[in-house]
Amino acid sequence: MTAADDLADRVREGDLRIHELENHADHDTAAEARRLVLEDATETDLEAIGDYTFPAEAAEPNVENMIGAAQIPMGVVGPVPVNGDESSDGATDGDSSDGEATDADESAPNEGGAAEGEYYLPMATTEGALLASVNRGLGIIRSAGGATARVTKNGMTRAPVFRVGGVAEAARTVEWVNENTEALRKAAESTTSHGELVGVEPYVVADSVFLRFAYDTKDAMGMNMATIATGEACEIVEAETPASLVALSGNMCSDKKPAAINAIEGRGRSVTADVVISGKLVEDRLHTTPEAIAEANTRKNLTGSAKAGALGFNAHAANVVAAAFLATGQDEAQVVEAANTITTMDTREREDGTTDLYASVSLASLEVGTVGGGTKLPTQTEALEVLGLAGGGDPAGSNADALAEVIAVGALAGELSLLGALSSRHLASAHEDLGR
Repeated sequence: MTAADDLADRVREGDLRIHELENHADHDTAAEARRLVLEDATETDLEAIGDYTFPAEAAEPNVENMIGAAQIPMGVVGPVPVNGDESSDGATDGDSSDGEATDADESAPNEGGAAEGEYYLPMATTEGALLASVNRGLGIIRSAGGATARVTKNGMTRAPVFRVGGVAEAARTVEWVNENTEALRKAAESTTSHGELVGVEPYVVADSVFLRFAYDTKDAMGMNMATIATGEACEIVEAETPASLVALSGNMCSDKKPAAINAIEGRGRSVTADVVISGKLVEDRLHTTPEAIAEANTRKNLTGSAKAGALGFNAHAANVVAAAFLATGQDEAQVVEAANTITTMDTREREDGTTDLYASVSLASLEVGTVGGGTKLPTQTEALEVLGLAGGGDPAGSNADALAEVIAVGALAGELSLLGALSSRHLASAHEDLGR
């Protein structure tokens, strides 16, 4: 009898609980024992789930009661051309030369954007045709001279809710917070050597006071950092005001839920990417016109989304974000916030009378990091290394900024490709041709 068999028997007999196995064996043996218990209880073969390549101990910070790994196909698109220094001079009609992905040094931040050069973007998905579509869009962006991307705002938020006796106490609490931001900053930053408190915004609803703390968490996505820091600051608020803490998260943050506040104020990184594409290139590669794409975007992404009461006004930005998140170890539940994307497509007239297409995506709440969380898992680390963005950047925060900008350009490529397919009426045939 193996050690895993013995542990499994002890679980079946009630001697051990399934979450206690790492106290009696190494992590891989514990995972094997759980698979044996499940196989016996459910009459299921877990051979594929148990066929993983990294040591189970590496996943201890990321999962409990591990039984194996969910394997999702991963592909790559690109190179993703990002003009971090300055935008291209305008739309071009021809193909640009191929290039290779830059290394970490070449991707270092500059006076413009954090991402500069060409990046291969790994994407993990089960949706056929997605990477082909994104890659088509990226090819057009390359031919147009590359896209420009910028992180325009940075602030991971945590918003505790306090109870007060009434509106008078609420007003006193808000007044104290507004006058004592430095005291709150000192308390919050005492818990971290990296995070910086950038602001506290009060909101009052009757006898509830919400304080929306925002942090620069550098290269970490920073949710845990923000939570711990805010907890420390809350002790000062309770000691100095009439407010009593009810919950460390009051949903004004707002984490992992569709929320207008994130679409308006941003959360994590707010990032925009844009490109100008010549009408000739649109016609040659997308088999449609700038006017047709602009109209499709207005009627579908803007009017249609407004009629539906959507928060995001885009074609499928979450598709690209989700696949990039899974590949690079981001918190997949935060894709719901990353879908807060507005896509614009406009025509621009040249002096010679021809028409260009101006295309952009603005992601209000893209929550990404290159250190901590799932980024430390071996597969995800390798994906970030492909990008040249694994680990902390120099200066701090530059790698996460660059990752946000590259993902934004990938989302822009996806929007271009899908809107091109829709306006040329090729969407169904494209899926049919790819057997998807």
